Amino acid sequence: MSAGTIYGVGLGPGDPELMSVRADRLVRSARHVAFFRKVGRRGRARTIVEGMLRPDAVEFAMEYPVTTEIRFDDPAYSDCLSKFYLNVTTRLRDLSNRGCDVVVLCEGDPFFYGSFMHLYARLKDDVPINVIPAITGMSAAWTATGIPVTWGDDVMTVLLGTMPQDDLTRHLRDADAHVIMKIGRNLQKVRDAVAQAGKLDRAWLIECASMTEQRVMPLAQAEGQSAPYFSTVVIHGNGRRPS
Repeated sequence: MSAGTIYGVGLGPGDPELMSVRADRLVRSARHVAFFRKVGRRGRARTIVEGMLRPDAVEFAMEYPVTTEIRFDDPAYSDCLSKFYLNVTTRLRDLSNRGCDVVVLCEGDPFFYGSFMHLYARLKDDVPINVIPAITGMSAAWTATGIPVTWGDDVMTVLLGTMPQDDLTRHLRDADAHVIMKIGRNLQKVRDAVAQAGKLDRAWLIECASMTEQRVMPLAQAEGQSAPYFSTVVIHGNGRRPS
């Protein structure tokens, strides 16, 4: 029996109409569908494909054992997630060995800060695996502002809101345009770092880009607020352009 293929299918930033033709085809034809979610939640990836799955699709919800309950630099966090990835890859490997193709739903692009990368690293040498790229969430975020993110020879950095504030400030001073991801509970720290770097006047906060609950505002107006998980800060470049 030929081994089945594990497909890491990028769904894009959240709007189903922004999925690629190939991703749409694979999702609609899949017999086995796997997706990540937090315990007690439906999961954003599964929500995106609502109404698209075939009636007899077998769903495999990969439920994180921990998200923010333990600090990511705590050894217990790494140990807990390592066991989780071992368990889910064992099941995916078993399905492949039985000749079953499996579509793994991935928010955004599978190779850009996504959980699928951990599955890929553990499976790529054992079973056939195919990755379907997608529009990233940050692309939808800067598009939502209605302002081009880079011009001419602008240098852009992608930063994480989980970084220490001093590191954020240093990187913000070293480039022209910026995308800051993983905002959530780090919103105030990110805002303070942007202000210290002297770029608060051109920074934007985008919540749930391309989704029905999308909201866009100047970061300066977000004093003391919290932000949902799917939030991004964008600072546009202002480089060389024709007059």
